[in-house]
Amino acid sequence: MTDINEHIDSPFLIKISFEKLLNYYEQLALSKDPFLVAKAQRVLQAGNAASELREGFTNTDLLYTYQKEINIILEDSFNELLTKNEIKTASVVLHSLIFNASKRFTAIIENAGDDFELKISNQPQDDMYREACAIILKFHYGYDINFRRSFFYEIPDANGILRTYKILYNADFVEIIKTQKAPDITDADHRLLLESYDNMALWREKFPAQSYIFKGFTINNIFDVTNDRSISEIKSSLLASANSQNKNFTEDFKHLFESLLNLKDVKVGFVAYNKSEEQFERITGEGIDSYLLFNQDAGSCKTLLCEASYKALITENTYFSIPDVEKYYQLTNGKAQYKTLHDHGIKSAILAPIASNGELLGVLEIVSTKVLELNSINANILIDVMPFIVASVLRSKESEENLIEAVIQQECTSIHPSVRWKFEREARIFLDKKRRDAISVSFGEIAFADVYPLFGQIDVKGSSAARNQATRKDLALQISLVRKLLSTVSETEGLPIYEQLNYQMDELSKEMEDHFKVDTEQEIVKFFEKEIHPLFEFMKTKNGAIADAVEDYFSKINEKLGLIYYYRKYYDDTIALINKKMSFVIDQKQIEAQLMYPHFFERYKTDGVEHNMYIGESITKEQSFNEVYLYNLRLWQLQVMAEMENEFYKNQHEFPATVEVASMILVSHQPLSIHFRMDEKQFDVDGSYNARYEVVKKRVDKALIKGTDERVTTKGKLTIIYSQKEDEEAYLNYIKFLQYKKVFDTEIELLELENLQGVTGLKAIRVPILYHKDSIDQRYYTYDDLMSDIKQS
Repeated sequence: MTDINEHIDSPFLIKISFEKLLNYYEQLALSKDPFLVAKAQRVLQAGNAASELREGFTNTDLLYTYQKEINIILEDSFNELLTKNEIKTASVVLHSLIFNASKRFTAIIENAGDDFELKISNQPQDDMYREACAIILKFHYGYDINFRRSFFYEIPDANGILRTYKILYNADFVEIIKTQKAPDITDADHRLLLESYDNMALWREKFPAQSYIFKGFTINNIFDVTNDRSISEIKSSLLASANSQNKNFTEDFKHLFESLLNLKDVKVGFVAYNKSEEQFERITGEGIDSYLLFNQDAGSCKTLLCEASYKALITENTYFSIPDVEKYYQLTNGKAQYKTLHDHGIKSAILAPIASNGELLGVLEIVSTKVLELNSINANILIDVMPFIVASVLRSKESEENLIEAVIQQECTSIHPSVRWKFEREARIFLDKKRRDAISVSFGEIAFADVYPLFGQIDVKGSSAARNQATRKDLALQISLVRKLLSTVSETEGLPIYEQLNYQMDELSKEMEDHFKVDTEQEIVKFFEKEIHPLFEFMKTKNGAIADAVEDYFSKINEKLGLIYYYRKYYDDTIALINKKMSFVIDQKQIEAQLMYPHFFERYKTDGVEHNMYIGESITKEQSFNEVYLYNLRLWQLQVMAEMENEFYKNQHEFPATVEVASMILVSHQPLSIHFRMDEKQFDVDGSYNARYEVVKKRVDKALIKGTDERVTTKGKLTIIYSQKEDEEAYLNYIKFLQYKKVFDTEIELLELENLQGVTGLKAIRVPILYHKDSIDQRYYTYDDLMSDIKQS
């Protein structure tokens, strides 16, 4: 006895039954058509011959016992007139068992050989389980949860060519019956399953093994889709340069074209066409052959091709078939492609042009060692696949650009679009040198001379002090919790060590209050890790009364820091949110700024958002730069800084911690030179004078107003740092105009700054920013607007 459910992992308990089909024949038996009535009565007589045929059975031996009755029951489903043409089987769901089949299917299996084992080719075990669950959800609960792919058989034919058959299931004669082992499936379960495809434990929990009865049988209609599948596989396969890394390239395509042409032992090759040299060239890479070139790397088209094949392939871009190589070898006295093919044992061939818009890109070569096997008839089968091959070869032409992209990413990281052209130029030079010299090659220097820098920042005021204060509050909170726990423990165990630890807690608190230093936090972390936490872990196991309190303490500790992370999290979350909102504003406005005139832009996050811009002739590559574009960018920068401040205060209620910001712009009167530092993957300035600009940029926000202890940057005002009188006059004009446009308030401060290390003569303009409840005027005023306003006044 063989049980159909043996060795099957499924939510189904399968029972083969013909009850639903027999119920259909009971309806036919009531027909007024005597022919239908007679047929129905004959089927019902066979179906009623044994109760198992209706009630269902799991013993597959009964399929042979009742073979005669089953054949009668399925007569209409397996019509004798169609059985030699239709590919059809009777089976049960997700099972290889077949108990009835059309003659054509039987012949297909016989041709596959005695050792062939029929199974679905593309279904993992877990998919079978989930598929059964989906059937239950659909037929028993009414949820259509169709994640199924098409199912296929792959069966070799008599010639050994692998053919693909698609399976379509007819489940009209199936019942799904829930047993007591099966939990009810709710809407919540359904939604959870939709989110949990990979959670097999969940699927098995909701649908335990053999918790539903599959009663009935399926009729499987099967179709030969070899050509469609082969075309799909060819479409998906990578050609040319993409396949140059695939050692099995030729072998893979060999099998695909064998299936497509229904031929055994064909071979596939490719050759590229160089129009400027009018020659065929081998496509480099392992696994790619050429039967026109064989061992040559390149060859003249006029030498390799005869007049007729040259006209077909090169001039007309049409197929050229050679059904009998030997015949034409004799007729031409062994010339052109006939000699090459003949000398290498090729008996027939198809040469197919790979062309786009009348331009030949290469030739697909299909060859066989059998005469007449490849000919002008089956050459036409290639029509369906050639568009995909053409598209792949077109993609291969982009490989140079992909290589350039890879070099840039490797050597230079992400590059702003405004300077990308320079990196691409150097990448091409790099690749050319590498191919030509085949030795270690350095990437050329990327530099831009005479560009005007613009720098700005919106920074959280007193960020270091604020972070230190948050740290001290977290540490104080943790010390308080430790002392509370120590007091609880010492009440039950009056050991001197607890008194000593409490004393150390007092000392830590005092040190933190009196002189909190950079390393104070680390000292406290070390003390907790070495002394306090091991003690608490020990006491948790020894003293059950305080176990919950210890667990509560550790639940408040950040694992990464080893400390409480409460007030600092408020601060860090605030900085992150400020950065996100400020970055969004300037990134969006940069799109508009690039339309005014292309320039380099980068921004980065600190305790706020900083940005660098460079504008000049050497960046744009065109003879189009004029200083008016610099003035436009300066005016744009002032407006964006004001808008970023407005955005900050408009959203201040969303920030977890209360902080203030200050904005600053640094003006450079003279252009400078920048170069890309390969080691740090970023631009830096050239020369000692230019280095002064970088020094100022790093230190100036902490500069003091001359004769005071007041920092030059302050909340509510935009600070503009400069050193030249010309810049002062220009920016006062910009500010006056933007005051008129309600961007800035009327008050203006002109300030001198204390000297920085190595930098003297710095000055500043401070102007109050006007804040608006709603978004400020989204219009951006240009230098032309400014000039127009000056002329009118």
